[in-house]
Amino acid sequence: MTSPPQPSRQMIRRKGTPQTMKTLPPPTAATAPAGRMSRRQWGLLLVLAGNMLIDALEVSVAVVAVPSIGDDLGLARSSAQWVMTGFALGFGALMLFGTRAVALAGRRRMYLLALLGFAAASLLGAVTGDPAVLIATRFVKGFCAALTAPTGLAILSTAMRAGPERDRAISVYTLFGAGGFTAGLLLSGALTPLSWRWTFAFPAPVVLLLFALCLKLIPADETPEGADRHYDTAGAVTLAGGLLALVYGITALPGHGAGDPRTLGALALAAALLAWFARHERRTPRPLLRTELLARPSMLRSAVGAATLNGSYLGLLFLVSYQTQTLWGWTPWQTALAIVPASAPLAVTALLSGRMVARCGAPRLIALGALPPLAGYVLYLRLPGGADYVTAVLPTMLLVGAGFVLSFAALNMQAVSGIPAAERGEASGVYQTAVQLGAAVMLAGVAALLTAYQPAAGATEEQVLAGYRPALELITAAGALGLLTALTGLGRPRTRTAGPAAAHHLTTAPKGKP
Repeated sequence: MTSPPQPSRQMIRRKGTPQTMKTLPPPTAATAPAGRMSRRQWGLLLVLAGNMLIDALEVSVAVVAVPSIGDDLGLARSSAQWVMTGFALGFGALMLFGTRAVALAGRRRMYLLALLGFAAASLLGAVTGDPAVLIATRFVKGFCAALTAPTGLAILSTAMRAGPERDRAISVYTLFGAGGFTAGLLLSGALTPLSWRWTFAFPAPVVLLLFALCLKLIPADETPEGADRHYDTAGAVTLAGGLLALVYGITALPGHGAGDPRTLGALALAAALLAWFARHERRTPRPLLRTELLARPSMLRSAVGAATLNGSYLGLLFLVSYQTQTLWGWTPWQTALAIVPASAPLAVTALLSGRMVARCGAPRLIALGALPPLAGYVLYLRLPGGADYVTAVLPTMLLVGAGFVLSFAALNMQAVSGIPAAERGEASGVYQTAVQLGAAVMLAGVAALLTAYQPAAGATEEQVLAGYRPALELITAAGALGLLTALTGLGRPRTRTAGPAAAHHLTTAPKGKP
């Protein structure tokens, strides 16, 4: 992490030129009373929180649009899932590399570059007719979001005075992030009937406006003199390549079979790249992923618990989106409203989460939070032949929403509990990487099973719903793994974190979700 910006003057080094001085307006206006933010600070907060909202809604904006995208581009379900998976992979696979890049190149520079990349990828994704290009833009947007989401919080933390001023800013930032997932669902539901392309185009002008404002409001920072410029590009490339190969191998199973050279080749490549990444990270002087962080029981339990919770939830949304729109003939707007009961409760209660953890303890809340989603998945699984919205979908969404309210903050806080303050940023990056990669692998598995068991044309509704059963079983198994993992943490010392200052752990990823 770079050094905090100074109040009035920043040292800026331009490539090929001597070091010069540039006067910037101070982050904290001298006329602002203690505990109150100046207009400039409010402007910075709203711009950064606005981009956090864009990052968060980008996670969910494709959920409702996936069936329309598949129909328009002629994609099977196993291929259409890449529209969702691409973003999760871009975020998760390159999160650690992005954190390193920000630390070495500077927060302001990387934040502004990420905004431009996000806007360009949004426009390209909206106009392309090539599925490969669309998926690539989603991957790029995921990487850009991985740069801006945690960096925006770091900028706020240094621009605001410690105490009520910083707490208020972090609360606003958290609220925007928590509400973004629901906003993305509703926006996608409204825009997809016009064209799914609007769901990818609309962020571009907003982000460009935010870019213009950020040029004036984000204070410059200074890259430390003599900093080790080791980005570990080799580690980043092998991790991303291995995970892409893994997801491709999983989704190739329905179309090509387990014995096909394309399937075997992809899975073998994934194993080789991931094994090389693990070996490389153990030997390189400055690894992206320090294995001792994952060896901590609290981190490992949190990573597994959040990966299964987030993965099973997004897998369920993928299934429900197809069920409601292709089987029941619902509009995208109706599908969005059907899903909202799972995401809205977290947006409403996000600011109370820290107090819940302080009162009840993280391990207990995580175990309690793993129960309702699993109960919802079991309910859905037991009604495959006659499931409708009232008897299966709505109860499941409400139960999943309850699970996130209970365990969302607790998982985040448990992941970094007991870790020295200087290492918490790195630990949070490891945790968020696990969360996003769990989602990517689960989406691939659910889509592959839906494709493999899709009945022939003319099948009855009961037959179609029966074809969803294997995917539901996978989702349920993931929920059960999350519960078993949470139970291993009971009886350990409670994780106590209170107050708005703890909420920064909730905003290091685009969400709504862990």
